[in-house]
Amino acid sequence: METALAKTPQKRQVIFLAILLLLWEAGSDAIRYSMPEETESGSFVANLAKDLGLSVGELATRGARIHYKGNKQVLQLDIETGNLLLYGKLDREVLCGATDPCILYFQLLLENPVQFFQADLQLTDINDHSPQFLEKEMLLKIPENVQPGTVFPLKIAQDLDIGINTVQNYTISPNSHFHVVTRNRGDGRKYPELMLDKALDREEQSELSLTLTALDGGTPPRSGTTAVHIEVVDINDNAPQFLQSLYEVPVPENSPLNSLVVVVSAQDLDAGTNGNIVYTLFQGNEVTQPFVIDEITGEIRLKKALDFEATRYYNVEIAGTDGGGLSGKCTVAIEVVDVNDNAPELTMSTLTSSTPENSPETVVAVFSVSDPDSGDNGRMVCSIQKDLPFLLKPTFKNFYTLVTERPLDRESQAEYNI
Repeated sequence: METALAKTPQKRQVIFLAILLLLWEAGSDAIRYSMPEETESGSFVANLAKDLGLSVGELATRGARIHYKGNKQVLQLDIETGNLLLYGKLDREVLCGATDPCILYFQLLLENPVQFFQADLQLTDINDHSPQFLEKEMLLKIPENVQPGTVFPLKIAQDLDIGINTVQNYTISPNSHFHVVTRNRGDGRKYPELMLDKALDREEQSELSLTLTALDGGTPPRSGTTAVHIEVVDINDNAPQFLQSLYEVPVPENSPLNSLVVVVSAQDLDAGTNGNIVYTLFQGNEVTQPFVIDEITGEIRLKKALDFEATRYYNVEIAGTDGGGLSGKCTVAIEVVDVNDNAPELTMSTLTSSTPENSPETVVAVFSVSDPDSGDNGRMVCSIQKDLPFLLKPTFKNFYTLVTERPLDRESQAEYNI
């Protein structure tokens, strides 16, 4: 992938052509700061000059400035005091989603002479979101002959916070038939199961209305609720059972719409309508869910485009429900496979379009390269043409400086295209 810098109408011009093929290496000796999300803009982060062993005067005389990965400004440097301040409120969930820890990388660039310092800011989570159920009501149809101790899966609540601030416990409104058990899922999230304590009698009570509450671990805890409506139905001896409790499927992010992801299958030993199984997406927002399931065949197909850079994994809960209301559940773990769909990007920090002849090593440009793809698709190599009196020097991970290799002679050559 080639990136060309267009000519500017000046007496002497330098045009860059960088060939970028993926690279992202972790920097060393980085200074790390920590700040809770949603801290007010202008808040003090640290005295960067003191931490780097620089005098305050050096920041101004050496042209100090902050450079970020990408173009979003999150910090500002007061070169008069050396203080590093928040440019604006930072929302951890917007910047990092479920990624933990949430780390924002930046560099301090001193232009004269050129020097880099690597640093990063870790945003810690605060409990600023309440658990939310995607549906206001759940409907359960439970046969009256189900034995005490039987459990029924309930849909989980979503919480954008992480760690202790996400959902930690579920409770159910007081009643004489059920209690809720909070269990741990493989990915660390908690999910509720409704357990029957006392046998049901349809003739005595045909319906129950309960309130399910999700609580996070904040102080004080935040909560969200949903209604659980239970219909007591006549006998249906066997619940559907899936052939696999977990289906694991890799799907390339460039898969076309309506392409087949996987086929799930369940069996029910009952006959007639009690043995007919209907498949549904048990957990997930239908509006944002990129998958759809055929309720008869169990085929899961892609209905929206995937983006590895936005979401790398999906855990899709599938329910198989027979005509008598009994259901079984399985999980489809979908891994979005990265394809090389992002071109490397070059961000200029400093560009000098002219330089005096006969000067010693001179910095012509400072720039960074980045690629949001992963693995080999995100690894980059930066180079310039050979047989030119310039050198390309790597600095911190994705930063490069372009310098003159030797004094230039205008009479020999007045301009270069690089």
